[in-house]
Amino acid sequence: MMADTHFKIMFEGQLRNGVELETAKLNLARLFKSETSAVERLFNGNPVSLKRGLSQADAQRYIQALNDAGVEARIEPDPAISLSLDEIDEPKPYRAPVEPAQAPSPYAPPKSSTVAPDLPAHSSLKVFSVEGRIGRLRYLAWSLVLVLAGLATMGVCITVMSVSLVGGGLLSTVAVAAFFILSVQMGVQRLHDAGWSGWLLLLNLAPFVGGIFPFLMMVIPGTKGPNKYGPPAPPNSKAVKILACLWIVFLSLVFTIVLSTGLDAVKNELETTASEYEQSLPYDDDSDSDQAQPAQSVSGQRL
Repeated sequence: MMADTHFKIMFEGQLRNGVELETAKLNLARLFKSETSAVERLFNGNPVSLKRGLSQADAQRYIQALNDAGVEARIEPDPAISLSLDEIDEPKPYRAPVEPAQAPSPYAPPKSSTVAPDLPAHSSLKVFSVEGRIGRLRYLAWSLVLVLAGLATMGVCITVMSVSLVGGGLLSTVAVAAFFILSVQMGVQRLHDAGWSGWLLLLNLAPFVGGIFPFLMMVIPGTKGPNKYGPPAPPNSKAVKILACLWIVFLSLVFTIVLSTGLDAVKNELETTASEYEQSLPYDDDSDSDQAQPAQSVSGQRL
């Protein structure tokens, strides 16, 4: 008996170990080239046939693509499509069935038999956005560029303010707003890289926590592979690594200057306090003169 066996892919919403639900939905949406909301019904726990009429090799490739996306599926024979030559008695004229036209479903899987997951390895870099992810070194590099640009803009604002107080004030307001917005966008992308919500950036406004959280953002590593905020950022370039090192040097220099200035201020304060204390001490000039007069009278009597 000669048979042409076909297979189908069955999925019941099972995830692979260590894969979050949101990450799996995002990966499947990219695999099927659809929206994340369109794959919601695939995770209701009911068996769903993702693809039918596949050969064994194509079915294995399909399963591998789904595994790479973070979900578990299985291969089952598809008897409705499998053909057996023993069942063919006499050729009959083929008449194509008339089926009503159906609107394309957003849940439809790829129609090609060869499965190639469309999962980008890295996300695109967007400085002026709260979407995407950036790593620790890139966050330091971008922050250094922002700080240097802010210092240069501050110098321009001071120059303009010396000519026109109103113009300098307006320019300073725009510069401060731009600096704040860019800082928020970079911070949100850094939190996304760690798999955290960008709203956690508000912790910088909390007492005590606000003094620790910025340093925490610099040291917390990002998640490996895609998370619910997208794929990881591209590898760090040489320029990013150099700027990150310069940022560390810049912070060390600022810390040294602040510490030295603070020590000088403390020293001057101590000297001023000691000088004021010495000046406040009473001098007993009358007592000295009284002691001198008896000495003179005694010497007169001896004479």
